[in-house]
Amino acid sequence: MALKGLQVIELAGLAPAPFCGMVLADFGASVIKIERAGDGGGGFERLDCLANGKKSLALNLKSPKGVQILRKLCSGSDVLIEPYRKGVMEKLGLGPNVLLSDNPRLVYARLTGFGQSGPFSEMAGHDINYLAMSGLLSLMGRKSDAPIAPLNLAADFGGGGLMCALGILMALLERHKSGKGQVIDASMVEGVAYLGSWLFRSQHLPFWGQPRGQNLLDTGTHFYETYETKDGKYLAVGALEPQFYLKLLEGLGLSESEVSQFGDHESKKNIFAKRFKEKTLKEWCEVFDMTDACVTPVLSVQEAHEHPHNVERQSFVQFSDSSYMVPKPAPQLSRTPGKSMASLPSPSVGQHTRDILRTLGFTPSEITNLEKEGIVKSVSDKAKL
Repeated sequence: MALKGLQVIELAGLAPAPFCGMVLADFGASVIKIERAGDGGGGFERLDCLANGKKSLALNLKSPKGVQILRKLCSGSDVLIEPYRKGVMEKLGLGPNVLLSDNPRLVYARLTGFGQSGPFSEMAGHDINYLAMSGLLSLMGRKSDAPIAPLNLAADFGGGGLMCALGILMALLERHKSGKGQVIDASMVEGVAYLGSWLFRSQHLPFWGQPRGQNLLDTGTHFYETYETKDGKYLAVGALEPQFYLKLLEGLGLSESEVSQFGDHESKKNIFAKRFKEKTLKEWCEVFDMTDACVTPVLSVQEAHEHPHNVERQSFVQFSDSSYMVPKPAPQLSRTPGKSMASLPSPSVGQHTRDILRTLGFTPSEITNLEKEGIVKSVSDKAKL
């Protein structure tokens, strides 16, 4: 796989950092998750569903010995993913100046909401706050409604975890030339804003210019909308171009003289809504599948893996020992494709502590003493059964 041979240290967190580590693991990196010793991992192990295939080292970073163990581990690693607020790592004695002096080739990725500088840098926040600060949340929602955040997808995972992974890969590529690592300041506000670059740069184009929910691509038109079917399911319609709009009308059994593409969109939405309720989702798919009408079913997360297109491309894989399916790594590489770690179990807190410490040169008696002192925590594989 593309990242085989890379060792990544991921400090336990929620959502963005674990997703960043998951992406790297799915493309071949060996990822060691540093969890808290003594308190059951701080609750992260119950909420982190992105740890499959990673190794777990439970470590007390509030102790000098724990700090030294992490320094030793980072001295032989390629990447550190750190999700804490500004200043936390420096207080622990694990800031970039320390770890890069130990290992000048280390890529030190700092993934936070507001970044490492600025008046908000030490303030708490979540996806909705970062999306709001980026300017993009103001564009999302229907007219006459308050802005609506698209789950916690855009800032946490798009502008956060994925953008951080991109930064890591660029830093690793540059390291081939310079031989040096560097610090990545991954702000989710800036990351999601950058993700929305087209939206910022296109505000002068005909796509926009009206209040939220009254533009071409934000539910302001009848040909870029979702519609309910006879059986209570939904279709997504995105017939922007005139030639595609004509295909849409053809499938609906309507003429352009009856429903022109532009004009009073609200009245035309009513016409479309009435027509779409005349057939079931399956019946409409039989009409529109394999056409250029830009009409597709709105699939649930339970249904997506069953669609024939996704089945043929094997777009989903089974998640661990559960019965549900999750996305496979993307994009697909022709020679060194990713391999989803989702089919592997998620590690128990401290499951790999002893193995990792042995690779660092600790003897069995030294490891036992560290356990007694509460510096590390370990569990056997049997503890997961």
